[in-house]
Amino acid sequence: MSVFPKLQNDRLLRAARGEEVDAVPVWVMRQAGRYLPEFKQLRVENDFFKICQTPELACEITLQPIRRFELDAAIIFSDILVVPQALGMKVEMKAGVGPVFEAPLSSPGDIDALVVPDVKSVLKYVFDAITLTRHKLEGKVPLIGFTGAPWTLMAYMVEGGGSKTLSKAKKWLYQHPNESRKLLQLITDVNVEYLVEQVRAGAQLLQVFESSAEYLGPKEFCSFALPCLVDINRRVKQKLKELELENVPMTIFAKGAHYALRELGESGYDVVGLDWTIDPTEARKIVGPNVTLQGNLDPCALYSPTEDLQSTVQAMVQKFGRERWIANLGHGIYPDMDPESVKTLVDTVHKCSKL
Repeated sequence: MSVFPKLQNDRLLRAARGEEVDAVPVWVMRQAGRYLPEFKQLRVENDFFKICQTPELACEITLQPIRRFELDAAIIFSDILVVPQALGMKVEMKAGVGPVFEAPLSSPGDIDALVVPDVKSVLKYVFDAITLTRHKLEGKVPLIGFTGAPWTLMAYMVEGGGSKTLSKAKKWLYQHPNESRKLLQLITDVNVEYLVEQVRAGAQLLQVFESSAEYLGPKEFCSFALPCLVDINRRVKQKLKELELENVPMTIFAKGAHYALRELGESGYDVVGLDWTIDPTEARKIVGPNVTLQGNLDPCALYSPTEDLQSTVQAMVQKFGRERWIANLGHGIYPDMDPESVKTLVDTVHKCSKL
């Protein structure tokens, strides 16, 4: 393992573990990428997944927002769909469309055609990017690694891209529950190894993105999605201990899963991410005092005039309080956002919460 520069700003890690901080840490989902002019320039010259698969490019994009803003964390530039790619599926990122799968899973029989990958080898480019970025950060802030949750990845693999209903994927849950669990288990197993290797490479906090939780009701979420999330957290922490690797904090962000906040709070994750539809005061009552919350500014609030945005952020700080909270958006930042709004968010959180 590499010897990395000493960490200078550990606010994020302290907040994740429930320790005292001198100011509330803040980072932004999708902070590395599509709204920054410097990213857009790189994207003109390079295919999206080529950037993900080239450690030097992924590192450069990860560092871009750290140079611009006083953020308290970097998150490695990658994509949740590198996992379906590792399973043998072909995915392209098409301009104006988003991800497109060449051959989605059309029936449960297609599961057998998936590859059980050698994660260390197939996703080595992610691990190399993490290690390189840890060195290039020079200890300024921690580096976050991540993956997509099994249900969210299954939905992409069956739908073949984005969907307003996920009706094809949900059809599997109702018509083929056993085969659905088989696919979810395969993705879970890959995710466990993927996350452990990210820590070995240098990731200091891990986030699991259950971006499609909002398409499920409570029964289906607790039957199909939640067991995988609990399993990932438990097994990753167990393996880190067995391998004598750092026991890094883990975050679960299940967008739209306000109906399962209690279960998420009891899932074993150190941090529970909130989308903007949940009142922070109510969320805290539900999850209790021993879990850190993350979120939850509406991404569209960044369109506000500066003074209005400052007021909105101040109100958010007051609702969450200073303890056990990581400030963030309630989902990823949009491509047409003015970077200056991110600066306002970051600076206001720090100003309002500094001891």
